[in-house]
Amino acid sequence: MTASNLPPLHRLDARFDKPLPNDSSIQASAVAASRLDDSFAQIDWCAPWLGHVQQLDAISQAITRLSAASNWSMERADAQSSAPETQALDISRTQNTPDIIAKVLNTALHQQAADVQQQLPHTKPAYNHKVQTLQFVSQDALPEGEAYESFIGSTGNIPTRDNLHDLFNGSIWLTFPKTKALLNHYHMLEIAKCSEEPTGSKNRGRVRDTITVFDENGAILVTSDTSIGEALIDFDWQNSLVKPRRYWDKMDSPNKEAKAAVYIFGHALLEQLIYPRKPLCAHSVVIHVSQDFFALSKLERISYLDDKLSEYMNDLLAQSGVTPRQLAPLPILGVPHFWSDNSEVSFYEDAFVFRSGRRKK
Repeated sequence: MTASNLPPLHRLDARFDKPLPNDSSIQASAVAASRLDDSFAQIDWCAPWLGHVQQLDAISQAITRLSAASNWSMERADAQSSAPETQALDISRTQNTPDIIAKVLNTALHQQAADVQQQLPHTKPAYNHKVQTLQFVSQDALPEGEAYESFIGSTGNIPTRDNLHDLFNGSIWLTFPKTKALLNHYHMLEIAKCSEEPTGSKNRGRVRDTITVFDENGAILVTSDTSIGEALIDFDWQNSLVKPRRYWDKMDSPNKEAKAAVYIFGHALLEQLIYPRKPLCAHSVVIHVSQDFFALSKLERISYLDDKLSEYMNDLLAQSGVTPRQLAPLPILGVPHFWSDNSEVSFYEDAFVFRSGRRKK
């Protein structure tokens, strides 16, 4: 890869399928009728593993305001709990959930398209389905008995609940839309295969298992030094994470001289990192790039990486013997600069976390 053959980030023929939502209307409806779980207030928006998320500032500001509004609503309800004439009104307000996370994500989705002057992201159709523009909708929109993945593929609608899991899932849709659409595409192909079997198999199969593991818990090691990627796959923590530490990029101050960086893909992993624990382990893939990659802006990096990752996953999932074991374990807090404690070499001497695994003979 060279800088000259990177895909263009801006398009002159851009069009927008829908008008930009009004953020103020979202905030107003939230204050009036929603209550976010207390867990949203625990998000550290400055954590290095969130630095690559697209529209992070807008999402974090919206969620922070909504969390504050939620707390204010609950305090007000407590203060007025002795007044019967107001108690029912306040309780109804806190119990009413107007799918605020879907609205926040849709606002970010449209803003992202406007910022890069591109169309809204869309599905990758399978079989007779048409391309659908993606948007976030209420979980209630998912028909009873219909598979989540099939509903997304056939309508472009992503069912979204007001919880951390779906907030991070939506954030990854914003960041890696092409790869997420590809994974959904393969889900649909496998669901169709299953329905064609005479007895209707309930076994998800290796393809869907691999998709699910990566979708929930995946990470991408991007490196211009093949030895770092090979060492990671080989469970050689010294030669992947420790010795080349000076070549690992810092998310808060990217360095064009860096040779390695990790970007989290798994939304469940992001949710678990609300409360970081040393044993947390991602399932990773290694994407090799030229040194030019590290000279790109964050936006250009993620755009390029989404293209490369979708190609990588397409090749992987097309293999007849694909299995989740082809995803390399990566203790996520061992990524240089992700966690302050890993600045000490002794951090990597914990054999329970940094295991020898299936290291080559």
